[in-house]
Amino acid sequence: MIGQAIADGVLTGAIIALGALGVSLCLQILRFANFAQAELLTFGAYAALTFTGFATAGVSIGPLSFGWQLLVAVALAGIATGAVAVAVDRLVFAHLRRRQAHDLTMVFASFGLALILRNLVLLLWGPDAHYYSQELQIAIEVLPGVRLMPDQVFVLGLALVLVLTLHVFLRFSRLGRAMRAMAESPALARICGIGTEAMVRWAWVASGALAAAAGVFAGLTVQIRPEMGANLLLPILTAAILGGTGSLFGAVVGGLVVGLAENLSALVIPTSYISTVPFILLLLVLWVRPQGLFAPAGGR
Repeated sequence: MIGQAIADGVLTGAIIALGALGVSLCLQILRFANFAQAELLTFGAYAALTFTGFATAGVSIGPLSFGWQLLVAVALAGIATGAVAVAVDRLVFAHLRRRQAHDLTMVFASFGLALILRNLVLLLWGPDAHYYSQELQIAIEVLPGVRLMPDQVFVLGLALVLVLTLHVFLRFSRLGRAMRAMAESPALARICGIGTEAMVRWAWVASGALAAAAGVFAGLTVQIRPEMGANLLLPILTAAILGGTGSLFGAVVGGLVVGLAENLSALVIPTSYISTVPFILLLLVLWVRPQGLFAPAGGR
């Protein structure tokens, strides 16, 4: 039973970690916590659902419940959500940056945008739950006493690939190094000839694509609902703060900790109280170590 809870916790934590990575990118480069990240997650999930609707029904891949059309839809949803994130920045946050708005103003603006995006999703797709596939699956035993659906195994593997890809991109690519330089010191980055506004746009693209992937994975393992992003907002923010504001590695660790805490707590408390676990973790980390576990040098 504990082994199954750990496996489910790792799966949940991987999805939370993808959302927390987007929040950490905003904290590193944009210098504020983006409350709209969770609603970008919802938009990405529904965008992928729309793209799969344009494709003809395909043959499922092996034991998975979906075919190649969903994989294409994930990529298209990442592009679409990244474009929405850039548009939101151009319409709202760019104006606030030019006026040198306070960080709290940016946070409040992101909260307002979250409400707008949530209601836009309701307007476009309605309040009903949706599924990417109606195919029934049989759980497979991945370890002794641990059973997962094939879709869940796929989600876990692809989430790991995305995290490693982001790490390689930021560490070794020219654009990734420029984004890291922007995160360390915007003034010094400008002196070195790095276009800071371009880096901001790429940060929004990356955070939007990560949110879309997290949304699709959450919808694939459970279901797609308009409130799915709102339900994941607290776990995502907790993971980002727990790992260390602005630490991408910390966001991954924080996501796994939150996911494991939620699923292991279900062994000792009623499931109706599981939603309070991230809140308790957030209070503990703010009390014991407010800078997080892996805060970057300089205190960010």
